[in-house]
Amino acid sequence: MANSGKKLMDGGGVAFQTLPRAAGDDNADDDYVRPPPRPLVSTVHDKPATHPQQVHISVVGANRMRICWVTDDDDGRSSPPSVVEYGTSPGEYTASATGDHGTYSYSDYKSGAIHHVTIGPLEPATTYYYRCGAGEEEELSLRTPPAKLPVEFVVIGDVGQTEWTAATLSHIGEKDYDVALVAGDLSYADGKQPLWDSFGRLVQPLASARPWMVTEGNHEKEKTPPPPPVAGAGAGVRLSPSRFAAYNARWRMPREESGSPSSLYYSFDAAGGAAHVVMLGSYAYVEERGEGTAEQRAWLERDLAGVDRRRTPWVVAVAHGPWYSTNGAHQGEGERMRRAMEPLLYDARVDVVFSAHVHAYERFTRIYDNEANSQGPMYITIGDGGNVDGHSDKFIEDHELAHLSEFREMSFGHGRLRIVSETKAIWTWHRNDDQHATVRDVVVLESMAGAKTN
Repeated sequence: MANSGKKLMDGGGVAFQTLPRAAGDDNADDDYVRPPPRPLVSTVHDKPATHPQQVHISVVGANRMRICWVTDDDDGRSSPPSVVEYGTSPGEYTASATGDHGTYSYSDYKSGAIHHVTIGPLEPATTYYYRCGAGEEEELSLRTPPAKLPVEFVVIGDVGQTEWTAATLSHIGEKDYDVALVAGDLSYADGKQPLWDSFGRLVQPLASARPWMVTEGNHEKEKTPPPPPVAGAGAGVRLSPSRFAAYNARWRMPREESGSPSSLYYSFDAAGGAAHVVMLGSYAYVEERGEGTAEQRAWLERDLAGVDRRRTPWVVAVAHGPWYSTNGAHQGEGERMRRAMEPLLYDARVDVVFSAHVHAYERFTRIYDNEANSQGPMYITIGDGGNVDGHSDKFIEDHELAHLSEFREMSFGHGRLRIVSETKAIWTWHRNDDQHATVRDVVVLESMAGAKTN
């Protein structure tokens, strides 16, 4: 592993390490041989139909968690109850909560019963043991996020379910974290609904133990399905006209708690309000029936106006489509959204913006309106979770933004944002090197809370 020539540079509220550049792939190691694409992994459900599967959890408000799972029964009406029993000791459940369940149809596919239960109030930074449904079901455990700093986010995007995905998930699981931020393109189902089920099973070991906060990508957007055959449309089946029917049904996020009018964008607080995370919807315009970005922009303006930077020193934004990229893939696709919303992020002194969509890693300096600006957010593209489409392998050498791009590499991997204090955070990008995750990029960020508006 060539790792010589590190240099620490300061300026504009950021210190960063640069690693040696190589021909072709700007920051690639000379001795690193990038493996070829890998096939889909297979995850089967080999337990009874009523056994909970695809379990994942998400943050709801200050001290609650939503638990979601699926049961493979034939009719949502005959499903096991949507009940979660939980407690702080293994096998001892001192509390329970009841929620709801439903199904959806897409063409001739009918989902199993999708259960959603919100538990709490919960103590921060505490391990809870829980089981979903009634009876002697499998016991799982989760840990709630801390109520104060430090807090650590794992950041991934364009996840998919290939062998590379499995490697990324394995590397994530090797080191603890508090919350995962997923910047869209989860399952790569693309209308093939059983792939949503296999994806849920693939990520369950991680997503059932720590909250996964997700936003939609273009691969969540589905063609409007034809109505199912009459013979297959059983009682209790709900056919949604939404282009995001599967995503909305399976990955319910805290839209109501953040005042969002759409399931495709929302916000939440972490570390007792020390960090505010805005999950933007790059494809919300599909659902807004000609409103473009106006409805989301109005919500974002209200949301950011409610953030007191004296109490919340860190603000993070996540969207699927990048606003800044020197990669040849998807050039200009985020421009309309950038023009509508970038001024709001700049005025709010957002610290960092994560995106995906481009299947590579790239980190920019702080930017506003296509120019370096010490008071703008840092932009990081991390669409390298392991998707089936492979890498976005062509960076544009003479791109007009190339001088603002501090690090770029065509590899799979994941990132970690550890907010250490009110003023300092550390970002690391971990490349998949076969059985190991190698740290390839390290950045020390200073909070923008104290930056003054020009």
